Amino acid sequence: MDLKILLQYNLLKNIFVKEKLFDTLYMASDIDEHAEIIPIISDEDDDTADTFEIPAALPILPLKNTVLFPGVILPIAVGREKSLRLIREVYQKDRIIGTLAQKDPEIENPTDADLYRIGTVAQIVKMLEMPDGSTTIIIQGKRRFRIVEMITEDPYYMARAKGLTEQKPDTEVKEFKALVGSLKDMALKIIKLSPNLPSEASFALKNIESPSFLVNFISSNGEFKVEEKQKLLEIDDLQKRANHLLELLSRELQMMELKNDIQVKVRKEIDQQQREFLLQTQIRTIQNELGGNPSEKEVEEMRNKGKEKKWSKEVADAFEKELTKLQRLNPMSAEYSVQLNYLQTILDIPWNDYTDDNFDLKRAIKILDEDHFGLEKIKDRIIEHLAVLKLKKDMKSPIICLYGPPGVGKTSLGKSIARALDRKYVRMSLGGVHDEAEIRGHRKTYIGALPGRIIQSLKKAKSANPVFVLDEVDKIGQSVHGDPASALLEVLDPEQNTNFHDNYVELDFDLSRVLFIATANTIQTISPPLRDRMELINVTGYIIEEKINIATRHLLPKQLEAHGVKHTQLILTPELMEYIVENYTRESGVRELDKTLAKVVRRIAKYISLENKYNKKLSKNDITDILGPVKYLKEKYQGNDYAGVVTGLAWTAVGGEILYIESSMSKGEGKLTLTGNLGDVMKESASLAMAYLKSHSELLKVNHDIFKKWDVHVHVPEGAIPKDGPSAGITMVVSLASLFTQRKVRRNLAMTGEITLRGKVLPVGGIKEKILAAKRAGITDILLSAENRKDIEEICKVYLKGLTFHYVHDIMEVLEIALLKEKVRHALKTE
Repeated sequence: MDLKILLQYNLLKNIFVKEKLFDTLYMASDIDEHAEIIPIISDEDDDTADTFEIPAALPILPLKNTVLFPGVILPIAVGREKSLRLIREVYQKDRIIGTLAQKDPEIENPTDADLYRIGTVAQIVKMLEMPDGSTTIIIQGKRRFRIVEMITEDPYYMARAKGLTEQKPDTEVKEFKALVGSLKDMALKIIKLSPNLPSEASFALKNIESPSFLVNFISSNGEFKVEEKQKLLEIDDLQKRANHLLELLSRELQMMELKNDIQVKVRKEIDQQQREFLLQTQIRTIQNELGGNPSEKEVEEMRNKGKEKKWSKEVADAFEKELTKLQRLNPMSAEYSVQLNYLQTILDIPWNDYTDDNFDLKRAIKILDEDHFGLEKIKDRIIEHLAVLKLKKDMKSPIICLYGPPGVGKTSLGKSIARALDRKYVRMSLGGVHDEAEIRGHRKTYIGALPGRIIQSLKKAKSANPVFVLDEVDKIGQSVHGDPASALLEVLDPEQNTNFHDNYVELDFDLSRVLFIATANTIQTISPPLRDRMELINVTGYIIEEKINIATRHLLPKQLEAHGVKHTQLILTPELMEYIVENYTRESGVRELDKTLAKVVRRIAKYISLENKYNKKLSKNDITDILGPVKYLKEKYQGNDYAGVVTGLAWTAVGGEILYIESSMSKGEGKLTLTGNLGDVMKESASLAMAYLKSHSELLKVNHDIFKKWDVHVHVPEGAIPKDGPSAGITMVVSLASLFTQRKVRRNLAMTGEITLRGKVLPVGGIKEKILAAKRAGITDILLSAENRKDIEEICKVYLKGLTFHYVHDIMEVLEIALLKEKVRHALKTE
């Protein structure tokens, strides 16, 4: 048998001999199969180890990589000249030697200082001359000893030694029995897990009954470091040695279990890789039979598409790099689909794909007039933009923000601009968007990542210079996911959007040639930095004449077409259209009017389908039958009959409205009461008005005792509707002054403006909407701050027809114009 088998067999031999399972163990010398059978006999009892006599001069054999324990048999390969001489001389005598472990196994000729001081006396059981010329001895440990003095070093080490006695606990103690049992169980687990130990060792280990031999056997044959084995050897108390051995075995078992787990995982991965390799090979073979690999064809198709794109060198290099990465990926892996989607997105983005602008300005004017009635200021702004583009050929597109009440055509205006320019049209609704990633996109490393809606919209448009409508920019939300309004700063800043960075694309995209048009109902809720980057254009409401024209030219034909009704089957006269506008709608825009006309057309469609007779030219009675009773009563002023009643003008998100303020007095202690669901600003306006009138009572010829002996009640009707804003300042003053002086307010007069404690009249906004509300109510005179004159001059003259404007600087001018000169008969008398 070879040396490896011989050595493994020798590890078991000491168990068999020690436990006296066999009286004689025969071992072959490995020369050939007919070699001499050598008997190895060991009947040493474990209890006689402490009485083993040690020679006065003990030959010392240094051991490089092992430590010998009492009772254990080990094969030792002898190679050093000193050691060979020692073995040969001692083998001819009593065969007793002392073994000491080296501190450093790399030292070839160790000195006294290089050897540990405690070792084991051993008996040479057999010496074998191996076929390769080396010598192997089989030794059995007898007793531990300590070096007292080293006698000589030549021709080999000789020492005077003292035998050490082991402290052995009672084998019947439960704690020690449990300890020995744990050692045996743990050693069996290690043998089972270790590939280096023969399976027969488990059988032998189970049959060991001697506790001391079990501890020594495991200590000697365990895969511990030399210094750890030496430490075990130096422990005199067998129970302490067993405890320390248990710690080492526990660590070794954990390491083995960990190694085993790693090996199992690696083996599984290797098996899986081999399986995948075989499957891939089969797939390739099948694909070749069917005409080629689909993934390779896909890559080649994308490469060819990339060559046709008009992108920059930076984008081309990045695309080629990502395409090369795709080729290296396994088509069955999850990352492959992520990479494929990313490359497809890069190909779909319209890099430098621009449509040609149409610079026919007359055509553009015609298109804008066809699609929208009115809105002259906005149309002029678009024509100016086209004119500059025509002259300069290149221009950073300004960011236009159209703001105004709903239904006035802000969003649809974008379509008309796109048609006039011959550009693609894109609309993106920002209402309720609260995640920054909606604008900038997600990182492509995330599952389900997508580019932002800016890039997605450009992909749909297939153009890098569309008309891009950002709808409801004032309704952007904000949450823990970021601030989308701040993300829009880069999009809407002409100085920054030349290099817009999308988190998914990770390549800069030029947005400077996109014509962005933002829409909003109010600019108050737009963040100041974002508002600062946009050119604000106010889209005001329509007067009745404009609504009639819009309904006749646009809304009615659209509804007729949508419902399958011919224009000859329904006739609405301008007078009837005016009746519908005044009595069934109340808005600045035409959205409600559009719905109302749709209801009328649906009724006609019903008549046609049922083949019922009806009047093609509808009358007011027909409209009442279709739409029901009049929905809105025409607003009338209420300031003529009683002192203290004044008509004001207010702005709302859906346009202008008239606002009535009523004041009355009753005997009391001068308390001011405000009702009508008023906000803080209107309450402050009432307090300012009262303070001003008190301080100027002599000029108004009002007895000052009124303010002490009469309670004043100011009410704004429709109390369920919240009301707030600075527009009612002068209205409050006029109402209270009319009450205190008992002078009526002029007929057909409405007013708007804020006041100060010094009596100054300040300008307010929403002038056009307020004028439209005044015209709807039949008011002819409007009182404004002198600083609002510029707003009136900007309004189209047709809106001002039939109106007279009175511009004032202070409250006294207001009272002079608003209050009638004559006093009423029942003037207020004070006590």
